[in-house]
Amino acid sequence: MNTAIERKKTRKTSNWDYGKASTGRKVFNAFNILFMIILMILTLYPFLYVLFASLSEPLKLYSHTGLLLHPLGFSLKGYSFVLNYRAIWNGYAVTLFLATVGTACTLAASLLFAYVLSKKDSMLHGFFTFTAVFTMYFNGGMVPTYLIVKNVGLLDSVWSLIIPGLISTYYVIILRTALTGVPKEMIESAELDGANEMVTLVRILLPLILPTIAAISLFIVVGYWNSWTNALLYIQDNKKMPLQMVLRQIVVNNDVSAAAGTGASNRSGEDQATRMLLKYATIMVSVIPIICVYPFLQKYFTKGVMVGALKG
Repeated sequence: MNTAIERKKTRKTSNWDYGKASTGRKVFNAFNILFMIILMILTLYPFLYVLFASLSEPLKLYSHTGLLLHPLGFSLKGYSFVLNYRAIWNGYAVTLFLATVGTACTLAASLLFAYVLSKKDSMLHGFFTFTAVFTMYFNGGMVPTYLIVKNVGLLDSVWSLIIPGLISTYYVIILRTALTGVPKEMIESAELDGANEMVTLVRILLPLILPTIAAISLFIVVGYWNSWTNALLYIQDNKKMPLQMVLRQIVVNNDVSAAAGTGASNRSGEDQATRMLLKYATIMVSVIPIICVYPFLQKYFTKGVMVGALKG
């Protein structure tokens, strides 16, 4: 009896000693917390700066220097200009097409390729695996790809923004790893019940790897939403420019005359202030939609990537 009581006291004492943090650990934890706070501020402040600037009055913003910790006055003039700028809406339409149709096509093609690679007993499995990995390090280059797009008649078409990069080896490998993590018994059971390859993939495998698919979908959507290099190469028609190309023309090329309703030769302070305000408002309009989508997929993001990364 006494021995049991002594053991219980010893266990409580040892647990208390183990849970008690040393001075070094406290300092280390405090340093980590301070570092994360600084990192969060450095990451969040550029977004807040653009947000505050887009809500400021043009002349006050134009004359302001240094840090911006709050809107300088309050004005929605920049957003009014942006929402009345036809090129913005054309860019939104093209980008939404890429983010929906492009994502569906890329996900379907990558999933089919990953399914083939996940079946180690399939014909030419080694060849397809080598080809997929080879393209991660080597590609045809910009000029040959441009010539192919031109020769097949895809120049100045929105499909030129989808087809050349339809399959990404990175996504294929993650999906392939997730598919190989599914127990073989489930696949064999489906085959015994008469399911063909497509039925097995759609009705058995897909429901089991939905977190991975959600994570990959988020990657693809963000990629299409932010892409502009292919449009710079293949698109000449302004009506087919994606949103990021319109944003580039406004921010980099200072092409805001049509939106601001000012002439290109007008260099007055008010005109320059309006141009600056319009740039910030355009950035916010292009960023807000993808920020609103991310929280709904965040829970699938980490889980999906971890499933695809840990299982071999």
